[in-house]
Amino acid sequence: MASTAAAVKAAPRKRKPFQWKNSFWIANLLRIAMIAAVLAAWQIAADQGAINPFLMGSPAGIYKEALRLVETGQLWQDTFATVHATIIGFLVGSLSGAFFGLLLWCFPYVARILDPFFVALNGLPKIALAPMIIIWFGSGMLSKVALAFVATFIVSLLSAYQGTHQIDSSLVNLMRSLGATKRLIFLKLVIPATLPWIIASFRLNIGFALIAEIGGEFIASDRGLGRMIFVSGNLFNLNAVWVGIMMLMAVAVTLYAIVSRVEKNILPWNSK
Repeated sequence: MASTAAAVKAAPRKRKPFQWKNSFWIANLLRIAMIAAVLAAWQIAADQGAINPFLMGSPAGIYKEALRLVETGQLWQDTFATVHATIIGFLVGSLSGAFFGLLLWCFPYVARILDPFFVALNGLPKIALAPMIIIWFGSGMLSKVALAFVATFIVSLLSAYQGTHQIDSSLVNLMRSLGATKRLIFLKLVIPATLPWIIASFRLNIGFALIAEIGGEFIASDRGLGRMIFVSGNLFNLNAVWVGIMMLMAVAVTLYAIVSRVEKNILPWNSK
């Protein structure tokens, strides 16, 4: 018996094979390699005359233009203006929309009456409201916040309300049979069960808020990445346009990462 136990202890443990497809670092290296390959091909094509740098821009020209915008401070000012208005509109629209969407569970008759109006508002391109909103609130930051609010409010409201319909009715009946009040069911069952739907709407609203914000800056604004892209495009400065686009992509990725982090903290079982 002793020799058997010693043999078991001495037996080497099998190492798990390295799952390179699931490696975080390898995935990032592949992404960086893809970006580097695209930029290199782009620059070579511009240098060899295969594409017109005046019409398409070039990585070297984009880099020089980015340095110029950073040195003048314009890039940071425009980025701050866009991010500031986007975050405020995103938070106010998403949170208030989720709140009223959850509240509709308590008033099903009101929800049935308002449902066609919600569907109509959801199908309406929010950028179509930009001229009126800018006339009402002016060309400053307030109109951009209002546009981001309008773009995100209805999405969160419908998502939260739809989430309340996915709750198992047997759980609601069980809590009622145990004497739970409607308020207790709402707090202990409805809100927790709907959180995944609300977080999913927040992910969508990042893009919607940025679209509304940039659209408003295109129409009337004295600062912002949208204004910078619009003015640079009119001046045929494609390198500056690419700088603005890349900054918008960086802002979108950052906001998405923040929402993902919040989801991991609030719903650890729901995140991959």
